[in-house]
Amino acid sequence: MSLMERVQKANNTDDLFVIAGKSRYLEELKSQLQQRISSDEIASIMAENPARAKNEIRSACARIFQDDRWVSQTADERETLVEELINTVFGLGPLEALLSDENITEIMVNGEKALFFERGGKLYPAENTFKDEEQVRALIDRIIGPLGRRIDEASPMVNARLKQGHRVNAIIPPLSLDGPVLTIRKFREHLYTLEEMEEIGSAEKTVREFLVWAVLSRKNIAVSGGTGSGKTTLLNALSCKIPADERIITIEDSAELKFSGHPHVIRLEARPQNAEGTGEVNIRDLVINALRMRPDRIIVGECRGGEALDMLQAMNTGHDGSLTTLHANSSEDAVMRLSTMVRYVADLPVDVIETQIAAAIDLIVQITRDVEGKRFVCEIASFCFSRKASLGEVSTLYRRNRYRDQGEWLICPDWIDSLAENDLANTKEVALWKQESCLPALPS
Repeated sequence: MSLMERVQKANNTDDLFVIAGKSRYLEELKSQLQQRISSDEIASIMAENPARAKNEIRSACARIFQDDRWVSQTADERETLVEELINTVFGLGPLEALLSDENITEIMVNGEKALFFERGGKLYPAENTFKDEEQVRALIDRIIGPLGRRIDEASPMVNARLKQGHRVNAIIPPLSLDGPVLTIRKFREHLYTLEEMEEIGSAEKTVREFLVWAVLSRKNIAVSGGTGSGKTTLLNALSCKIPADERIITIEDSAELKFSGHPHVIRLEARPQNAEGTGEVNIRDLVINALRMRPDRIIVGECRGGEALDMLQAMNTGHDGSLTTLHANSSEDAVMRLSTMVRYVADLPVDVIETQIAAAIDLIVQITRDVEGKRFVCEIASFCFSRKASLGEVSTLYRRNRYRDQGEWLICPDWIDSLAENDLANTKEVALWKQESCLPALPS
């Protein structure tokens, strides 16, 4: 029996709904349809022909709307109800509209009654919520099921990735005391370039030019910042400047980096344990393997553990121009965090580790988000280590505070003067950059 026939039969009985306000319409409609078609039937139709499945839903809804009790609803209201129903049955329910909004960067489900989203760096409550905890749990299962992942009391946390590339984290009771919690970090289909970051005020002109030259000069760069500060966005923008004749290998926990225009990119993604507790492949394993894949540049989406040691060794053994990100509140904190992560896997003296960091990392680019939600590059620094003094020192090249639209350059690194020799910029361009940065001009 088709879905249409099921609804026809239902309309000839007395088990139709009693409507008590507009908020009940959708729930009653969902209830009727879900009583007439099982989840197995939905899955079967959807797998065979998604378009036909949605058309059956629309036809069934049209049949229900013929009942006199729907006469007060406008065509637009009915269409909205149908779309929301389709989103619930085939999509992600209340999250579909949020996921389709390009300006929303984060979606947070705090149990059944609270749904928030981030737009422009600020949080807002969403109008639609979930009916109960079971609906949230069903949504989580729908997201992670196709990925071969599971979440239950034995394994109450999971990280996954949607087909659009969005990053998903879910945690359920008993770890989450207020019900199942779902967090989705969205990534724009259209990537920000350094030029666009300049236009929106995230990086002024001199910073943009400096970072382009740094990438072309094969400087190893670590992008640091807090959660949601824009580290991955900046890393993607930097990656766009890598020459097309170089082989890039990206390594990520959840694949977020995009290379739509580069012809030679190998993307690697870590794999968690399976249901039997085996099969894990972590970031460190992938970094080690990447060294055997003839990379020109290695990009590690985020260093958060022992892979920091392998990343530093790769940078120190001929893979110049590599990029990575890490969580840190300042350039000094970035160095300390790298040192701590290396010590996770190697019992080395601090001075030895800092020597490795100084030799490997050419630039630390700190990005931040202010109280208004604006993201911008707030510091660019280098790190050097003095063997005589057994002391590492962070030198700030550029800094900008949250109260100013322009930053200030304090130091010009030596390699800037070599750009013309390496055909990466001409003498006039470098001189103009120094003039705009209020730095000493090149000697005549």
